[in-house]
Amino acid sequence: MTERRPEKAAFFIDGGYLRAILRDDFEEVEINFLTLSEELCRGCERFRTYYYICPPFQSHNPTLEEQQRKAEMDRFLYNLRRLPRFEVRLGRLRRTGNPKHPYEQKGVDVLLSIDLTQLSVSHTVNHAILLSGDSDFCPAVRVAKDNMTLVTLVYFPGKVSDELFNLCDERIPIDKDLIDKVRLR
Repeated sequence: MTERRPEKAAFFIDGGYLRAILRDDFEEVEINFLTLSEELCRGCERFRTYYYICPPFQSHNPTLEEQQRKAEMDRFLYNLRRLPRFEVRLGRLRRTGNPKHPYEQKGVDVLLSIDLTQLSVSHTVNHAILLSGDSDFCPAVRVAKDNMTLVTLVYFPGKVSDELFNLCDERIPIDKDLIDKVRLR
């Protein structure tokens, strides 16, 4: 009889998705990211938490507002990087020319997908916890599952692709109870 290895989890956070949910649905509440990681990885050894985001756009001659947004993000990322077993991955913003959505993220989905795929294929982790709602992650989730990695989706109801929701093994909704547990006091 083979001994079952203990669960080792990696937590992948789509920062843009989480920031939008906290802004739009929880009145911009501030959360403790270490507490969030520990709560969602409960019962597993947390290998690492990965946070994916694009820094705010900076023009060639940044406005005061652009400088302030960047300084805020820099402080946030500095503090996140200081947490144990946290890794920050940065994409970039590109101008779209669309006045309603002037910028789009580039590289974030690819970075997350590479990390999820690499950690599952190498069997570094056997449990992946993905906080996102984006169907772009479906191919990486399939690869992880094909490599015997359990995938748990952390999502906000009504803001998640059906394809991603149905593909993941387990699901945890982002609700008031979860936010209350991880809220900065």
